[in-house]
Amino acid sequence: MLVIGRALMGQPSLLMLDEPSLGLAPIIVREIFGIIEKINNEQSISILLIEQNANMALNIARHGYIMENGKIVMDDPCDKLKKNEDVMEFYLGITEEGGKKSFADVKHYKRRKRWLS
Repeated sequence: MLVIGRALMGQPSLLMLDEPSLGLAPIIVREIFGIIEKINNEQSISILLIEQNANMALNIARHGYIMENGKIVMDDPCDKLKKNEDVMEFYLGITEEGGKKSFADVKHYKRRKRWLS
């Protein structure tokens, strides 16, 4: 929070945040993401958010990019990404039927085959 505050003192038009949730407790993560969303909405500051917590990032962002091995493999508005079968399975841990899926159950070859073809 201190780093975000320091960045805001310069009145930026763009704020780039790299893994703001890294190593934080879930309650603090929700608070940080609430603050990020508030900054974006109330101060009209564009935010480039790099985040591995796909669920939190897709819930506050308008547009998302998914990278694999340094390459963008998907990009769409976040509402569309959250409904994408691959995103649901590989990043949100949700099956097509709405059940939960563990990372151990995901078959990596299936993802590579879909995105590289």
